[in-house]
Amino acid sequence: MTTNKIGVIISHEYLSRVKAKWFLLTTLLAPLALVVMVMIPVLAAVLAGDGNEGKVAVMDRTGILADKVVNTDTSVYIHAGSATEAQLKEKVKGMVLQAYVVIPADVLDSGRVLMYSRGGSGFSFEKSVSRTIEPFVVKARLLRAGTDTSVIRLVEDGIAVQSLKITEQGLEEDRSGASAAIGYGAGIVIYMLIFLYGSMVMRGVVEEKANRIVEVLASSARPFQIMMGKVIGIGLVGLTQLTLWFILGTVALLALATLIPGTSSADTVAQLQQMQQMQQQMPMATPAQGMQIGEVSLPSIPPLFFVLFLFYFLVGYFIYATFYAAVGSAVDQEADANSIAFPIALPVILCLLFIGNVLASPNGTTAVVLSLIPLFTPILMTVRIAATDVPAWQILLSIVLTTGTFFGAVWVASRIYRIGILSYGKAPTFKQIFKWIRFNA
Repeated sequence: MTTNKIGVIISHEYLSRVKAKWFLLTTLLAPLALVVMVMIPVLAAVLAGDGNEGKVAVMDRTGILADKVVNTDTSVYIHAGSATEAQLKEKVKGMVLQAYVVIPADVLDSGRVLMYSRGGSGFSFEKSVSRTIEPFVVKARLLRAGTDTSVIRLVEDGIAVQSLKITEQGLEEDRSGASAAIGYGAGIVIYMLIFLYGSMVMRGVVEEKANRIVEVLASSARPFQIMMGKVIGIGLVGLTQLTLWFILGTVALLALATLIPGTSSADTVAQLQQMQQMQQQMPMATPAQGMQIGEVSLPSIPPLFFVLFLFYFLVGYFIYATFYAAVGSAVDQEADANSIAFPIALPVILCLLFIGNVLASPNGTTAVVLSLIPLFTPILMTVRIAATDVPAWQILLSIVLTTGTFFGAVWVASRIYRIGILSYGKAPTFKQIFKWIRFNA
């Protein structure tokens, strides 16, 4: 009988919200917002470019650098030829040239190059010109100092670090940066959903209490049944929306990938051939099976991550939602609820401050300890699992601790709820709420 009553409340809470216009709008608009958030930086970078809007004339008074500079990019740099500085200035004013560069005869000693333009080209353009000329000046200095050309080539070659991760299956490319970004994103999603649906539970309880609807419910169901029905029903709404977001977001990102340069089928074939060649050159290493979007290589995400992400979202939601339900039952107005709910929201807010520390050293003592604190676990453990290989015992311990915390939260919240739901008037103090917890009816 108890199960039937809870089931009826769950069904009401779920259907009344899933059919609401706000649910449909947020479900459909969130993937669109994701695409916009991804596209805006890409479009901004494309539109901003490097500030280059025309030709740049090179006046070289050393007699040895102009050809090398121009040959780096003939679409941008041209020889000044026999033109005087006065003539070049007129061309800049007339917008025939974007700028002209004067390389002084003593540039190897002074390291100072002059660029004249109409202004407003931007910092990127100035840095682009500097990066183009600097290597040739450095090489000329080395040659003047008598440095052997073979030594210069060794200096110019530099190094490229390839990071490999040791796994049970062998070696694979380590994409820690991308994994950390995924973990950060997953942690933020759980943070937002806990706040969104937890506060939804609180507002729902406050509204029903203010409208005296809860008195009608209390006549046919126990306060515990009402609380759990509301918490589970709204939790299912969140799970439904999260599933739809995942499906629509995946479709949106795949559609977006086809619009980003470098993701055509021909490029994909070329990338696969390049990966095969790298594997032949380094037979001990196997490239991770990730997704390639343009020049960005995404790491492979094991199915276990999605399972644990779902678990931590649910357990985090249920822990905080039960507390939010208790707060909602203790007050008559939402303004009072927000002031009392601050201690509940504080651990979630602190998680955001700790995410940076966890990402900096996901296997460090601080990260391990923080991720095992049940109120921090849903967010911080999710971040760690995405960023690194978390030992199985830590994952199992976090599951045990958060599950135990959930049952403890239910016990505390139900004792507040049973008294608060039928109490009206002035908002209770924390001292009174503690008395409700200890009170045995």
